[in-house]
Amino acid sequence: IRIGRTSLKKLGLAGTDGMMESLEMRPARRNSLAAGVTETAGGTLIVAGLATPLAAAGLIGVMITAIRKVHLPNGPWAANGGWEYNAVLIAALMALAEDGPGDLSLDAAAGMQRKGAKWALLALGLGAAASTLTIELGRRTPAAPSPSVGTPGQPTGAGAGGDEGESPYPGTAGDPVTG
Repeated sequence: IRIGRTSLKKLGLAGTDGMMESLEMRPARRNSLAAGVTETAGGTLIVAGLATPLAAAGLIGVMITAIRKVHLPNGPWAANGGWEYNAVLIAALMALAEDGPGDLSLDAAAGMQRKGAKWALLALGLGAAASTLTIELGRRTPAAPSPSVGTPGQPTGAGAGGDEGESPYPGTAGDPVTG
């Protein structure tokens, strides 16, 4: 829940749009809203223990996209902006989908607990498919015309980084959400 709210609150919707545009996640506004809503709603559903495999799939999709678009080039270690943290979250979500949300959950109260290895694999597969579709749609959508001047595909303005290979999101290990 915190990650979804923080990504939109910390950067603001315009800042999140700029990040999405720099990552070729177009249209930026649609992807900003989709990521924020998926993280917030998915986290809320996980906490409530409701539609657990579906919630896990949504969050796994966001984490796979973050790995592919932001963290993969940085290697595995989170301290270097790598994908370690996202991979741990994916593993935890898969474990939750496999073990189920437990007796004190809305799924259990409604008598609709879905759990087991097939649900964990389904959550992983659905998340991976959603990530691939989102990235491919973003890649195929042309960039919106921008009145700003700067390096194409990079955010501009304060804290945008430079030509020295520094992150356009300083102080966040390359990811404005997990900073």
